[in-house]
Amino acid sequence: MSAESWKLTLPCTRAEAEQFADDIPELADLDPAPVIVATEPDPQRPDNWQVDAYFEGKPSRDILRRVAALVPSAKVRDPSAKPLPTEDWVTLSQSGFEPLEAGRFHVRTPDHSPRADRIDFVIPAGLAFGTGQHATTSGCLAMLDALKRRGAVFRNVLDLGTGTGLLAFAAMKLWRHAQATASDIDPVSIAVVRENAVLNGVGKLHLVVADGLSHRDLVARAPYDLVIANILAQPLIDMAPGIAASVAGRGTLVLAGLLDTQAAAVIRAYRRQGMRLAQQSSGEWPVLRMVARRRAGRRRNAASRA
Repeated sequence: MSAESWKLTLPCTRAEAEQFADDIPELADLDPAPVIVATEPDPQRPDNWQVDAYFEGKPSRDILRRVAALVPSAKVRDPSAKPLPTEDWVTLSQSGFEPLEAGRFHVRTPDHSPRADRIDFVIPAGLAFGTGQHATTSGCLAMLDALKRRGAVFRNVLDLGTGTGLLAFAAMKLWRHAQATASDIDPVSIAVVRENAVLNGVGKLHLVVADGLSHRDLVARAPYDLVIANILAQPLIDMAPGIAASVAGRGTLVLAGLLDTQAAAVIRAYRRQGMRLAQQSSGEWPVLRMVARRRAGRRRNAASRA
C-alpha cells in the first residue's frame, strides 16, 4: 500500500487501553475499520500506555475525533494523523510486537524468525485479542508450561474466550492426545483462530461461536478436566456458576484477565461454586489456578443448566 496509509498516535491510561481488546461500538460503522494497537511503552510506568490507530486511506477529521474521544485522558481537541508513505499498514501495526518467550513457548508475528528450540507459534496481530504480548496471555502460557512440568495430564480441554486461539494451541502442543475445544462470542475471532490453526499446523480443534457455556456443543463435551478462561474480571465473576460447573471433578481451571486488585473478588466467586485456589501468580495481572472439589457427575448436570 502506498501513501494511503495513515497513523494516529495518542497517549492513554491502562484502563483506556483495555477497551481496545474488545469490539468498539463507536467505530462499528467504519469500513474499513482502523487497526488499533494498544501498547505499554515503559513497564516502569504501568499506567502510561499508548494507542496507535492505523487507517487505510486518509481519515476524515470526524473519524479522527471519534477515535480520540475514546481516549479522553489524551485531551486532544483536534487530532491529526500522519501518512505512512510506502509501508503496509498492517505490517506496521504488527511491528511493535516483539517475540515473546513464556515457559517453553516462543510467540511471534510473521515478520520475526522462528525458534527451533522452542514450541514456536506465529500469531499475526490483527482482529482478535491474544497475541501473547499482554501479561495475561503470557502468564497463562507460563502456567500451562508449569502444569506440564509438574506432570499434569489433561484429556479434555476448553479454551473459553479464545481470541486468537493461542492458549488452545499451547494446550494441544503440551497434551497431544487431548480433545480440545475453543469458543468465543465473536464470529470474527473464530475465523481468525481457524486461520491461525492452519498457519501453525494445529489440527482437531473444535471451534464454537458461543456466548458463555450454554451452546449444545460445549455442554455435550463437558465436563472438561482443563478449562482456560482469559477474559476479564467481571465476566469471570458473572459466569462463575457456568464455568465452574463445566470443570470435571478434580479438574483444573486457569483464570486470567484480572488485575491484582480484582483477584480476591474472582476467587470468592469460584469458592462459592466449590472450587479452591491452588496457585496465584504474582504481578499486576495475576493468573489463578483453581481446582474443582465436587464430583464430576454433579458438575456435568450443573453445566447443562448453565
